[in-house]
Amino acid sequence: MITNTDLEYKGNLYPNHIVHYIRDKDRFYFTTDNGVILEITVIQDRTIRFRYATEHTFQPDFSYAIDPDARRGYNHLDIAETKTEYIIETSKVQVLVDKKTLRTQISDLDGNIINEDELGFHWEENYEYGGNTVKMGKITQNSESYYGMGDKATHSNLKGKSVSNWVTDQYAYAKDQDPLYKAIPFYIGLHGGQAYGIFFDNSFKTHFDFAHERRSTTSYWADGGEMNYYFFYGPEMYKVVRAYTNLTGAPELPPLWALGYHQSKWSYFPESQVKEIAQKFRDEKIPCDAIYLDIDYMDGFRCFTWDKTKFPDPKRMIGELEKDGFKTVIMIDPGIKIDKEYWVYQEAMENDYFCKRADGPNMKGKVWPGECSFPDFTNPEVREWWAGLYKEFMSELGVHAVWNDMNEPAVMEVPTKTAPLDTRHNYDGHPCSHRKAHNVYGMQMVRATYEGVKKYVYPKRPMVITRAAYAGTQRFSSTWTGDNVATWEHLWISNVQMQRMCMSGYSFVGCDIGGFAEQPNGELFARWIQLGIFHPFCRVHSSGDHGDQEPWSFGTEITDIVRKFIELRYQLLPYLYTMFWRYSKEGRPMLQPIVCFDQADTQTHFRTDEFIFGEQILVCPVQEPNAHGRRMYIPKGNWYNYWNDEMIEGGKEKWVVAGIDKIPMFIKAGAMIPKYPIQQYVGEKEIKELVLDVYYTRGAENSTVYEDANDGYAYENGKYSLRNFKLLGKEKELIIQQFKDGSFITTYQTFKIRLHGLPFKIKSVEVDNEEVELKAIKLNGDNSIEVSKDFTQLHITGA
Repeated sequence: MITNTDLEYKGNLYPNHIVHYIRDKDRFYFTTDNGVILEITVIQDRTIRFRYATEHTFQPDFSYAIDPDARRGYNHLDIAETKTEYIIETSKVQVLVDKKTLRTQISDLDGNIINEDELGFHWEENYEYGGNTVKMGKITQNSESYYGMGDKATHSNLKGKSVSNWVTDQYAYAKDQDPLYKAIPFYIGLHGGQAYGIFFDNSFKTHFDFAHERRSTTSYWADGGEMNYYFFYGPEMYKVVRAYTNLTGAPELPPLWALGYHQSKWSYFPESQVKEIAQKFRDEKIPCDAIYLDIDYMDGFRCFTWDKTKFPDPKRMIGELEKDGFKTVIMIDPGIKIDKEYWVYQEAMENDYFCKRADGPNMKGKVWPGECSFPDFTNPEVREWWAGLYKEFMSELGVHAVWNDMNEPAVMEVPTKTAPLDTRHNYDGHPCSHRKAHNVYGMQMVRATYEGVKKYVYPKRPMVITRAAYAGTQRFSSTWTGDNVATWEHLWISNVQMQRMCMSGYSFVGCDIGGFAEQPNGELFARWIQLGIFHPFCRVHSSGDHGDQEPWSFGTEITDIVRKFIELRYQLLPYLYTMFWRYSKEGRPMLQPIVCFDQADTQTHFRTDEFIFGEQILVCPVQEPNAHGRRMYIPKGNWYNYWNDEMIEGGKEKWVVAGIDKIPMFIKAGAMIPKYPIQQYVGEKEIKELVLDVYYTRGAENSTVYEDANDGYAYENGKYSLRNFKLLGKEKELIIQQFKDGSFITTYQTFKIRLHGLPFKIKSVEVDNEEVELKAIKLNGDNSIEVSKDFTQLHITGA
């Protein structure tokens, strides 16, 4: 029996006074009398790392989240010392370190406090597992709001809530249920008009309390590992997201077909049903680029096999689908069936690639094939082997993309839903238990998948999808939000999750449109499609147990509405592709909640429904049955109703009419929205003319169109077309300037410019300072004109 209560439970421990300080270039080390070391590293002027050690010892410095190619460097860095504190200064922020307590305070250069320790760093020794439970307490500033944290199924603003990160298979999850499929321990704080971010890079189970337990305190802690977090200064929210995305990485550009509409179900089989679904899309003239094969294509759910009864000749089938414009996407799970006759299992056993329990035997768990073992994807040798398994699928059979599911890892028939905590992992040479590796397991699986798919589809670009993820997984894969439910509440949840994921650095995201569990009625399906076409990843996926969920499953009226909105998705592909290019190059979120668009307006801080698609399209889904419209908040500026060109002034709430065939959708005044013709699939038509919908404004607005070959890597060598447009509107004038970069030659030669909201009748048009006849530019009654794509200035004057 333990009688020493100090040994049984020592409680929280705290740093005491600083006794030693040293600087090593961009790193500063502060050591306390009781053996705590604070390492502060300046990554960039607005990005600072804080890392704490106890007992004078740092753990090995290793992270799966950090992009090896993250940009580093700063313009200014200095340190000063006073009687009570050290002051580190960059060109953006000051960091104060208190000599007595090691607590920190971060302010802007004018002295405005951005983020400040309350209890600061403290820890508790974990006698059950070893190591520490590491904790951080921050002061909640006046009127502070919190955003981010990945796919949480709760209100956009996390103020007053607590959440945790432990990737979990949550079938048919409910509103506010936590945790879910992803662990992204990154949040954005906003107060006093200034935004900042905190990324707690710790792969153990983490917990966040956003002024929930105490209104004055925000805290975060982990069940093990180090207190290791990064601070990002805005002051604009999008700059916080950009800095975080720079650190954890952004994906390369996907092939354009990956941004089309995709159709999936658990499951389409046999081959005749797959072909029937594909033909129905073409007969109904509903655009679609990809069809998904769930686990039933496999032989007894064994990964990397085919059921030859259901799919006798996969290569032929995939080739025939491709001729009709369909890409084939297949599911691969992590669980490998324990079967001595199964070649994948044999190879893994021979090479000792499976995860093991603490005492030596392989970790086992039941999944779809029955009893399975699980590869240790944190072992680089295993990842290389796993990547090689895709050779036959991609190179020989012609599969186009891979979908990793159940990779939390999900384990059936156990209360924890996952691997036992004593499961051992290599962790890239830093051996650990599942307590540390759990949250990164799915990430490392999809990393291996990405490397294999990329290798074997080359010279084309890879497309990979994952369910489980940790911070940084966006470098390798798109994602979706797991097994949702066909309810109006889940339509709301999906909208919030998409915005939150994009604000968490993970923009290539979608949901199961229409709901995975249960079945929507036609109205709900139509409303969900209307929202889903504005998600970066656009896929209908459902459980076959609950009925059909194809676009034509709900009668003619709904089919026509669904077709209309999928066609709109295809028209907006150049706009969406440009959004993705900005995300890939600059780390800009592809969807923004309106608080990100106008953080100075406190009316935006608790809005959940409205969002900005890219930078110039405002969308607000209808989320109730039998609705003929809705109230929504229009943010600052002037906006055109997409459906009738009515212009309204922002900064207020407004009733917007939206029957079953409409979604509230507004275009920012001054925007130039590029559009392609409607296609049944990407590449069906040669683009012979780019439509530019130009929305007049008094004043200036910039727009961009990025294009390339839509696949392959020539764009990395300058084979792209980047068009930056500057619009300047006056009382009786409209001037559009074009600045072009890149050597890619588009297939079209002309722009069709459609002018919306022009307040005057066109009197004359000058192209590059030369007046042209109105007949030559095909001016017609809808104020559309045709001009060469190579113009540098278009000058329109009115009577």
